[in-house]
Amino acid sequence: MTPNENTSRAPEHTPRLPWAKLSPEVYKAMVALDAAARQGLDPVLLELVRIRASQINHCAFCLDMHTKDALAAGESVERIIQLGAWEESRHFYTPKEIAAIELTEAVTVLTDGFVPDEVYEKAAEHFEETELAQLISAITVINAWNRFGVSARMVPGHYTPGQYKH
Repeated sequence: MTPNENTSRAPEHTPRLPWAKLSPEVYKAMVALDAAARQGLDPVLLELVRIRASQINHCAFCLDMHTKDALAAGESVERIIQLGAWEESRHFYTPKEIAAIELTEAVTVLTDGFVPDEVYEKAAEHFEETELAQLISAITVINAWNRFGVSARMVPGHYTPGQYKH
């Protein structure tokens, strides 16, 4: 069932603007940056990070994309569902995944103006320096995608895995 097949649901909103079409060079640069940032990262871990940042940033379009990509990569529905309450569901994740999720939250929510040393140090215990640099890059890139998605009001519900990558 697609989002508009059930008439008892609210109507689908329309996007504010097709930013990728209007700024094609920025879009191409973002796609290239995204491809570079995910190099060497475990695909399932990457999707957990993308989902968590998208939850925090309220980007429905990215949540739709990355939950579907996570499922396609072999992630379980249960772990995706629990991600929003990961602190109470730690037993679903490895210590390395928890360190990545904590780092994602710290980089995504900069209200205190910095990433706490203890969060960074915990991540550094689980990731080699190059992998940690890639993880920070991937977190930064998904935050940028989230901002495009939320600002342009991109419409969730139509993505199929493999349709396009970001």
